[in-house]
Amino acid sequence: MKVLIIGGVAAGTKVAAKLKRLDRSAEVTILTMSKEISYAGCGLPYYVGNVIQDRDLLIANTPDSFAKLTGTEVLTGIEVTGLDRDKKCVTGVNVDTGEVKVYTYDKLVISTGASPVKPPIEGIDLENVFFMRTPEDADALKAAVDGGSIKRAVVAGGGFIGLEVAENLKEKGVKVSVIDMAEHIMPGFDPEITEYVEDHLADEGIMAFTNTKLEAIVGTDKVEKVQTSRKAMKADAIVMSLGIRANTGFLADTGIEMMPNRTIKVNEYLQTNDENIYALGDCAMVCNRLTKAAAWSPMGSSANIEGRIAAKNIAGEKVAYPGVLGTGIVKLPGLNAGRTGLSETDAAKAGFQPVSVMAVVDDKAHYYPGASSFIVKLVADAKSRKFLGIQCLGTGAVDKMVDIAVMALSMNAAVDDLEHLDFAYAPPFSTAIHPFEHTVNVLLNKMEGEFDTFTPVQYREGAADGYQVIDVSIQPSLENAVYVDLSSVNGELPQFGKDDKLLLVCSKGKRAYMLQNRLKYYGYTNTKALEGGTIFNGSDF
Repeated sequence: MKVLIIGGVAAGTKVAAKLKRLDRSAEVTILTMSKEISYAGCGLPYYVGNVIQDRDLLIANTPDSFAKLTGTEVLTGIEVTGLDRDKKCVTGVNVDTGEVKVYTYDKLVISTGASPVKPPIEGIDLENVFFMRTPEDADALKAAVDGGSIKRAVVAGGGFIGLEVAENLKEKGVKVSVIDMAEHIMPGFDPEITEYVEDHLADEGIMAFTNTKLEAIVGTDKVEKVQTSRKAMKADAIVMSLGIRANTGFLADTGIEMMPNRTIKVNEYLQTNDENIYALGDCAMVCNRLTKAAAWSPMGSSANIEGRIAAKNIAGEKVAYPGVLGTGIVKLPGLNAGRTGLSETDAAKAGFQPVSVMAVVDDKAHYYPGASSFIVKLVADAKSRKFLGIQCLGTGAVDKMVDIAVMALSMNAAVDDLEHLDFAYAPPFSTAIHPFEHTVNVLLNKMEGEFDTFTPVQYREGAADGYQVIDVSIQPSLENAVYVDLSSVNGELPQFGKDDKLLLVCSKGKRAYMLQNRLKYYGYTNTKALEGGTIFNGSDF
């Protein structure tokens, strides 16, 4: 069997390596336009920031080492320009010599990846306009920063890569601003989460200007200003991180079914509408595991999973890809942010009846050095009680929280299934009631009517207007609020009527819940606790 793979990096090399292990007799050839076959694209921002000091560590395999390791033939510097499905062959051009050659196949794998969006704006070709997609891109930015010529920079695009570049430029002493034409940075998170992150970044010296369109790059020979829809911004450099487009132009007029964003439509076995042609990685459109709707997941993690499944199917197995969850995580200055599953916004769009809770929980035993907090938002379906997703912020192991949620979602768990899980506990790692379990308990209390709340969104939209704010913190902390010492409440509060509207606020939400529980016992009928407390919502009441 002759298998031809167009493209390397994550998806293509994974197909090749797995397929040669499954069927050593398969003739597997990789055609790639670049000189590198496999590199860690997600590590590039950290190379720029000198967190990763040795560039060679980003190169997973050279073409020669990969060929020797797997038995795959690797041909670099070959740009595929055409596909003939009837003759089962592709046309490739050597980018150095211009030589044209035809390559035949029994099975074809398209893993051509994607390229950065390069908008047709004035100044896009000036010196110090950078992208962040290949090791060469990182080399160019790192050299300019290390050379000392870049004092201030603009990052265009508030996705994960753009934010990681911003963090690493800041660590190198560059003054950084981020612009994004969307309403918020970090797509996939709910608005109140992204607003919190935007405020945090501002505190760290990185201003995020949202609802801001890049209009032009101004300069004589190199970047001097960045013109946006809001204002002109002085800058020595701009890093373009406006998204990517699938490298699928060579498929025009081939009959391969495409999606509106130029990705390739595949079935659950990662086959295109031609059963002998597979597509995966950044150039393919897969599905969401929860909703089964089309989903694009240009992530190295997805590419590796898809590559393994495609290899099994080419080898004769019948393995269905269940789809992606939208899992993602990003390291920011002084804060980590992760998510998986559906946000509350997306859950509502998908037809669920979402119920959510925001909780601030300890990330490990509070007395252990380095202990901090997680800000956690869980989402479930109110009708079916199906668990739908998590968003988590914190300085610690946010990935642990997200990965637990991935397992729960993959097992199709209801919230009730997550109530009594036996998690690992020791003070350096967790709390006796695991932070994930703790948040599940808070959500269950809310779903059962034991915890009556205003979410941060409801509070900001004015749902608490007319409520008397009660400060339930350990020590008085809110200037315009009545302070109530939780430990002293063992009966009715004479200063409040049983039907008074009372908004209970503390730092995390836990003491507010405890006071609400007592007040309900003593006959108070109109209390609400503010989810997330002052840690998430601030202390301006």
